Amino acid sequence: MNYIKTSIPDVVIIEPKIFGDDRGYFFESFNQKEFEEHIGKIGFIQDNESKSGKGVLRGLHFQKPPYTQSKLLRCIEGEILDVVVDLRKNSPTYKQHLSVVLSGENKKQVFIPKGFAHGFLVLSDSAMIAYKVDQFYAPDHDSGIAWNDEDINIDWPILPEMIQLSEKDKELQPLSEIENPF
Repeated sequence: MNYIKTSIPDVVIIEPKIFGDDRGYFFESFNQKEFEEHIGKIGFIQDNESKSGKGVLRGLHFQKPPYTQSKLLRCIEGEILDVVVDLRKNSPTYKQHLSVVLSGENKKQVFIPKGFAHGFLVLSDSAMIAYKVDQFYAPDHDSGIAWNDEDINIDWPILPEMIQLSEKDKELQPLSEIENPF
């Protein structure tokens, strides 16, 4: 696997080595030893999967301490724009975001450490996402920031009226209006 550093330290894009022929393909989607050599020891404890239709935007979510989560995310089928926002107040990249296209075709993954908000927009007709987390979901510590926070200024490649949000995500506020625990 190829571990690619990004403009935000600690966020890493992982490209697998794909072995294919006329029968199909094979690749390692996770290798603990390699992961620890390039990123560090992360104790993933749960795998999650979601499927969404075109225009669905999930996020920008995070969990507050002591239930913060690191994630390793990939798109199994379809295509998404995956976005992470640095919420770490003492970080030189505080409030900066990173966007990467993940797809069933490119098979890239993104590692998102604790201290980041995360969200994604489905670009294809549908998309299936799989991700590992290192902390269980804690509803009382669930939080997020508005997808259209003007201070963060994410360039979502879709008309705002085409975006589909959950009722919970419609209620999310800009970062300047929430308590940032990081």
